[in-house]
Amino acid sequence: MLFNLLSAGPIIFFIFAIGLVIAITIHEFAHAWMADHLGDPTPRVQGRVTLNPLAHLDPMGTIALLLVGFGWGKPVEFDPYNFKHRTRDSALVAFAGPASNLILAVILAVLIRGFGLGDNVLGLAFVLILQINVSLAIFNMVPVAPLDGEKILYAFLPKDIAYEYRQFMRQYGLFVLLFLIFPIIGGRSAISSLISPVIAIVMALLLGN
Repeated sequence: MLFNLLSAGPIIFFIFAIGLVIAITIHEFAHAWMADHLGDPTPRVQGRVTLNPLAHLDPMGTIALLLVGFGWGKPVEFDPYNFKHRTRDSALVAFAGPASNLILAVILAVLIRGFGLGDNVLGLAFVLILQINVSLAIFNMVPVAPLDGEKILYAFLPKDIAYEYRQFMRQYGLFVLLFLIFPIIGGRSAISSLISPVIAIVMALLLGN
């Protein structure tokens, strides 16, 4: 990933790096804001209800994103026992992250299409940042712990199935995720094969091509 970006030129690399910082910051801020809004003071106490990137970036996770295309921000901690409806509100906190990235992607798409951007540096930057946000949102919706999709799916499952699902994910979720992101088929990972068509469809809907 890093080699590909550098070979594309310093401008592309710079835009990609800035886009990652923006996407991760928006994503983690949305988690923190939603938890705070629903009654849990933990994110505010920890200084996470802010758009300051330094509060949300994990150094190793950011480096991993640049090197291999997979990484992470600093997870937002929250206490579901401070919510009125633990399962539902936990799912809302989880969904807030991907939703914020999609909202930003829609805003960028409106600007790109409304002002006819696309053949200049600004248009290129907007398209690349849009794609980063769409990719982050779709990736995080995969229902495997520790991704957001796990908490969202848990809220919709019947109680007995949800309990078994949660127990399995607590024990094996990380191993399942690592298996999914490990390249095994033609140099592509299973998760890439799964979400790439979805990303392409969302991009086409937003950009109109």
